[in-house]
Amino acid sequence: MDFALSQEQAAVRDLCRDFAREVVTPAAEELDREHKFGYDIVRQMGELGLFGLPFSEQYGGAGADFLSLCLAIEEISRADAGVGITLEAAVCLGAAPIHDFGTEEQKQAWLPDLLSGKKLWAFGLTEPHAGSDAGATKTRAELRDGEWVVNGAKQFITNCGTDSYRKLGWHSSDTHPLSFEDCRVPEANLLGTRGGGYRQFLHTLMGGRIAIAALSVGVAQACLDASLAYAKERHAFGAPISKQQSIQFKLADMAMETELARTMVHKAATAYHHGTGETSDEVRMLAAMSKLYASETSKRAADQAVQIHGGYGFMEDYPVARYWRDVKVNEIGEGTSEVQRMLIARLLGL
Repeated sequence: MDFALSQEQAAVRDLCRDFAREVVTPAAEELDREHKFGYDIVRQMGELGLFGLPFSEQYGGAGADFLSLCLAIEEISRADAGVGITLEAAVCLGAAPIHDFGTEEQKQAWLPDLLSGKKLWAFGLTEPHAGSDAGATKTRAELRDGEWVVNGAKQFITNCGTDSYRKLGWHSSDTHPLSFEDCRVPEANLLGTRGGGYRQFLHTLMGGRIAIAALSVGVAQACLDASLAYAKERHAFGAPISKQQSIQFKLADMAMETELARTMVHKAATAYHHGTGETSDEVRMLAAMSKLYASETSKRAADQAVQIHGGYGFMEDYPVARYWRDVKVNEIGEGTSEVQRMLIARLLGL
């Protein structure tokens, strides 16, 4: 088994790493402080082709594999998880269902703008009283005279652009509620087969979970980067704190867990992309495991990063404070850690 990236995958990673370092990182603190959505950054990501990475060239995509998308999300999230989730949600939750389940007419009508980043679409699953229990959603669509009439409400939806929330983290990402009162949609806009929506969104979430795992790896790596640099600069008891074994052990654990999470993401992303050679249950298992482990790894890394920075880690002048706020939602969004453990247990036959 070859764990090396292909030339094309490495090129995507390097492109996004440079873009994150030169464009996203300098803007991240202001976007977080001002709770601003990075419209110019999103425009530039569109120009780079990031929103079309894993999609067919006939619709304006890049024809790359799913691992390439995960590499892009990791590098962008290493600079700002809020920008990273904007990319992840737009691709995995907004465009992917249309690409995977849409008719040819729907793909031709909607995908070009989505894959170029000119439009961002959202995926409305969570409701005020349903999230992890996806089968308990109350929003309904009734077919009347050639139109679907939609009534209900959605909660905590990324990239939908209406009223905003006050959030702990991901301040550069749009997160909003949605409300539908006799919202009329043409019958022809039904995505996929009637009655197949539940199966379709489970498939969509599988890819989304792997991508969230990639986002988590990016934040974990950012925590390690910042902690290594700070530990070499900060002196205590006459020497850099990097010379203290207690700090070295924290950094060693962060490096080990980040690399393990990255390897899990690469395996899951490759299996999800190819499909053949892996049963659907095997891919579901990899998606759940990678999302669970990577999200909890990022939380531990952020916790240790703040600890290594000491009092400065508690100050918003240092990016580790933002990392610490941002990572908690990784254990919640697109399937909580508890749900991932339930899925893993179920797939073990329990």
